[in-house]
Amino acid sequence: MSGSLLPFAVLLLAADPAVLDEGRGGWDQWRGPTRDGRTAVTLPTSLDEATLKEAWRVELGASYSGPVVGPAPADENGNRGSRVYTTETIGNTYESAKAFDAATGELLWEAKWKGALSVPFFAKANGDWIRSTPALSVDENGDGLLYVAGMRDVLVALDAATGEEAWRIDFAALAGSDPEAFGHVASPLVFEGAVYAHTIAGFSKLNADSGEVEWTVLGDENNSMSGGAFSSPFVTKIAGVAQILVQARTKLCGVNPKDGTILWEQPVEAFRGMNVLTPTVVPVQDDEKAVRLLTSTYGGGTFLYEVRRTSESGTADDWAVSTVWQNSRQGYMSSPVVIDGFAFQHLKNDRVVCYDLKTGEAAWTSTPFGGYWSMITDGEKILALDADGDLLLLAADATELKTLSERHVTDATSWAHVAVAPGRIYVRALDALIAYDF
Repeated sequence: MSGSLLPFAVLLLAADPAVLDEGRGGWDQWRGPTRDGRTAVTLPTSLDEATLKEAWRVELGASYSGPVVGPAPADENGNRGSRVYTTETIGNTYESAKAFDAATGELLWEAKWKGALSVPFFAKANGDWIRSTPALSVDENGDGLLYVAGMRDVLVALDAATGEEAWRIDFAALAGSDPEAFGHVASPLVFEGAVYAHTIAGFSKLNADSGEVEWTVLGDENNSMSGGAFSSPFVTKIAGVAQILVQARTKLCGVNPKDGTILWEQPVEAFRGMNVLTPTVVPVQDDEKAVRLLTSTYGGGTFLYEVRRTSESGTADDWAVSTVWQNSRQGYMSSPVVIDGFAFQHLKNDRVVCYDLKTGEAAWTSTPFGGYWSMITDGEKILALDADGDLLLLAADATELKTLSERHVTDATSWAHVAVAPGRIYVRALDALIAYDF
């Protein structure tokens, strides 16, 4: 299959980056610029020490937030640098965001607030620390805001250059509820001058500059045990209509970003609402009226839905949702990558599977790895970070699991999403942020 992969420009149609904000570069949010694990950066050919060299490492408190990367102002010689941002939980009291010089690892600023939360005993294995990946919205000079969602359903907007707080919203207080019992998870989304957050209050649109809440939907389950969301929202277009895919605890929805109208919804089966991964958009070839949406759940299975626009009346009757196929494979927390009609996914049973999106049939299934993978693809290769601290480079091959290179990079657990920039890989281990040059 690797010799017949579609060009990267064609692969990006699944994410429809035309509807994403123009001018946002770098690895600026959950799963990267198009929020689906794809990158325009050509991944390295090897992970050996001759090719992949540690540039710097900084020790940090615990976090599952993936690092985000964006531009910094040019220096006196006109050289443009970049900054990398991450979060940490400090003791049992504070959460923190930090900005580092991407070239040197020098700490540029730190902001912290009270925000720690203790999760129920049966979820302790996954820790009490911050989980959501920040969203960065800056111009070419690095001016703008970093949006950080903490464990207690508090969203904080910070000046990306200085760390000064611009605004904050306590969604639990807004909803008159306790915070989500398992801690807030969903990563915020920036789109067309607004920030979207799925919290204990529901799915909300906020003015990106002021934090003013413009609307909230899906707030009918705002109790701490079953409210909120584990899955992060995703922007796409279906039949020319921009919408935000929102996977709540029990259903998948298309939400109009302008007014919060629920365009369509589909129940999604999952044990205790464990809909965690981000749904993946799969275009329907030669059919502009529909897209297919891939999701996989804990205690449910793997599902490919088709959402089709059937009319233009301006009502919910304009949309029809059908199930293309489903199978018994259970996803957990790892979001898949899709390449040339095949999905590569890490499952609840720790195995990695490649399956044909036309049929749902497995092309191959691996032996077990660690409990979580984050994945990035350039269309030809897949870079995966295993929860056990192993970095793997795979061929995007539908005939077999073909490991091109692998390297153990940390003894600490690594549930944060790996990030890339030109010539650089960032690994957020549980106890450190590590930068590698290639």
